[in-house]
Amino acid sequence: MSNSAQKLEIDEYFPREALFQDNISLVKIIAHHISVRLPPNQSVDDLIQVGMIGLLEASRSYDPTLGAAFKSYASIRIRGSILDELRKQSWMPRSLQKKSRELSQAIHGVENKLGRSASDREIAEEMDMSLDDYEVMLESLAGCTVFSLDDDDNFNEPETNEKSPFKNIQDAAIKEKLAEVIGSLPEQEKLVVSLYYDKELNLREIGEVLDVSESRVCQVHSQAVNRMRARMREWTIND
Repeated sequence: MSNSAQKLEIDEYFPREALFQDNISLVKIIAHHISVRLPPNQSVDDLIQVGMIGLLEASRSYDPTLGAAFKSYASIRIRGSILDELRKQSWMPRSLQKKSRELSQAIHGVENKLGRSASDREIAEEMDMSLDDYEVMLESLAGCTVFSLDDDDNFNEPETNEKSPFKNIQDAAIKEKLAEVIGSLPEQEKLVVSLYYDKELNLREIGEVLDVSESRVCQVHSQAVNRMRARMREWTIND
């Protein structure tokens, strides 16, 4: 049976409408999870509406013969739809974009010089800031740290009508490097990243697990994301 004929047969008998209806709650969970990293003026309802489009696309394009669970597939499409919309909105103020770049550059500079992970104090000194001011800056950046492989200009390739035969290889290499970067984070940052992205706990819940304030979790998460960006940027430059 040809691929097109097989897809027609799947479409005829597969309950795609049920897939959509049964996973609406997944959209709400993902939208609320992403919203805690955004400025307070960002409407959760808007994120849910965009996520619904991602869920609809997932229900239409899902191929059960490939073996992936629909929930896992849909989660990727929902999250991707929401993050794409946020990038289009360009809600990060230019001043914070500049601070984020400066922070990543400072981390890169200190870690290259020391040959190890830089501490808060060392990064603050590199940026000519007091530790208190540095922690305030981390909190201000926390609402802008939605980490994604597509979140940095270094990972965005020009759009073309042709599919590169090396695209899957490149994606696999990036994901492998990202896993390595996460594994090399300082222990507290690694734990926060794991609890936040893998276990999908919110900042308050992570604070309860680590017995620290929500504000401190916010700072650690912000620094972890910027440290990952710095290390991924170095890899893309040197590769």
